[in-house]
Amino acid sequence: MVTFYTIERANERIPEVRELLLRLRSQREELVRLRDRYVELTGTPLGGGEAGARERAGRGGDALGDRAAGSGAAVSDLDDARLVRLRIKGIVDQMGASVARIDRWGITLRDIQAGLIDFPALVNGRQVWLCWQLGEEDVAWWHELDTGFAGRQPLIELR
Repeated sequence: MVTFYTIERANERIPEVRELLLRLRSQREELVRLRDRYVELTGTPLGGGEAGARERAGRGGDALGDRAAGSGAAVSDLDDARLVRLRIKGIVDQMGASVARIDRWGITLRDIQAGLIDFPALVNGRQVWLCWQLGEEDVAWWHELDTGFAGRQPLIELR
């Protein structure tokens, strides 16, 4: 069941949403840094060889250990890589919780980096999106369901 927002109700939700979006943006940036660090430490993309890593682990081998044996990676690099993977998992879990919270509110998250969200609304019996992004004070834009951000129009034009 869709929860429809009025402009007033959407604006009331903005402070909480803003806080979550700023946190998500920061966490996304940290994930990118950690991914790059993991590649630097292991020489392999994160997640690129997970099936093979699980298979090696099932044979008694350690995925990071197997990579190190072939690449000459230092033991301290392997320890660092394990810590980076754990940190990545923690951040992904935190981000998932924030996204789930936004979803429970009936808000659609469009873009973490831009901090772009849409609130479902009913206007004269038709559904539209009330559109807001980080940097904006209040909800001041709307668009049809099929037009997206490029079709944003000022609320004053909402009929």
